[in-house]
Amino acid sequence: METRKPAGRHYGMDWLRIGAFQLLILYHVGMAFVPWDFSVKMTPPIGWAVVPMFLTNPWRLSLLFVVSGFASAALLERSPGIGALMRSRLARLGIPLLFGIAVIVTPQPWVELVTQHGYAHGFGYFLLHDYYRPQQLHGVFMPTYMHLWFVVYLLVYTLVWGALLTLPKAWIAAAKGIAERVLAGPALLPFGIATFFLIHNFVSPGWSDTHLLVNDWSAHLDYFSAFLFGVLLRNSHAVRSTVARWWKPAAVAAVLGWAYLAWAELAYPGDARMSYTLGLLFRIARSTEAWSAIIALVGVAEMHWNRDSTWRPMLAEAVFPFYIIHQTVIVVVGYWLLSTPTTGLERFLILVAATAAGCWAFYLIGRAIEPLRPLIGLKRRTAVKPVPANAVLV
Repeated sequence: METRKPAGRHYGMDWLRIGAFQLLILYHVGMAFVPWDFSVKMTPPIGWAVVPMFLTNPWRLSLLFVVSGFASAALLERSPGIGALMRSRLARLGIPLLFGIAVIVTPQPWVELVTQHGYAHGFGYFLLHDYYRPQQLHGVFMPTYMHLWFVVYLLVYTLVWGALLTLPKAWIAAAKGIAERVLAGPALLPFGIATFFLIHNFVSPGWSDTHLLVNDWSAHLDYFSAFLFGVLLRNSHAVRSTVARWWKPAAVAAVLGWAYLAWAELAYPGDARMSYTLGLLFRIARSTEAWSAIIALVGVAEMHWNRDSTWRPMLAEAVFPFYIIHQTVIVVVGYWLLSTPTTGLERFLILVAATAAGCWAFYLIGRAIEPLRPLIGLKRRTAVKPVPANAVLV
């Protein structure tokens, strides 16, 4: 089967990237309400809320690495070379990461320590005496990257991919050919589902990432594979065509997988234990939803979203600044809400509105002030001009 790269910019993957990050932000709002670990928790937790959360839980992060791999491959096509791209990515990801650790995420560990571990000092004391001193307080490492672990992992994966690109071209072509033979055909869905199942049940059982770079082995196998799959999508018409053909069956499989997860969560809430057989089906369903949802969404992007809009350049540029700031807004506003006589629904609506407003304010102010642009992941510019068509890619 013929293979070729997308002609020009793939707007469908741009829209998928925009949507994936917005879903993640909404997911993190939901994390404040469910029983799962998070820096700020609304009380009491809402047990049934895990059911809608499982609509994206199994695949949300893997999809981010898929679209990031696709974007990285697109950037390489416009770069003068591998070295130039790696230097660019170090700056575009590394500078916001350091700024985020030093400034943006600082309220998050303080709120977690105060609300969950009885930390008795104010935020100013925390910064002056505890945050910038390398240590661990009640399991919280400081200084920390919190939700910016994604940027750490993406930066490392990008550098590893850059190193792989220096291998002999014949080796790279052979690896691509093997991947196409597996994924550009009927094995697309079963192979991906089996891979998710094996990674999350045999490498390090479970789906709980440590977000610690040195020992997060199942996460690395999952997310780096997803990154490389995104690179393959950019460079393989055969795989993209197969994904486009299979997106409808994949969507059905994803919904069925989620339906079983929803039933299991309602039938066995909290720490209730399932039988071995039901637990095995739970893990299979989760793997099925994870891979099938990615294939379905990429297929829809390929078939139906590959068109431009006047809003796309700005939204594509805003994605990374939104990601940098969103969780700090959620945690700070959530901490304030704990002291208010608001209902769960009111708190959810306030958190959504406040997070949206905070993200837009952070982006619009940051892009307008030249020294702040690299700190929030935007290119420097020498003159005021409209958002470029080739906006920031993460």
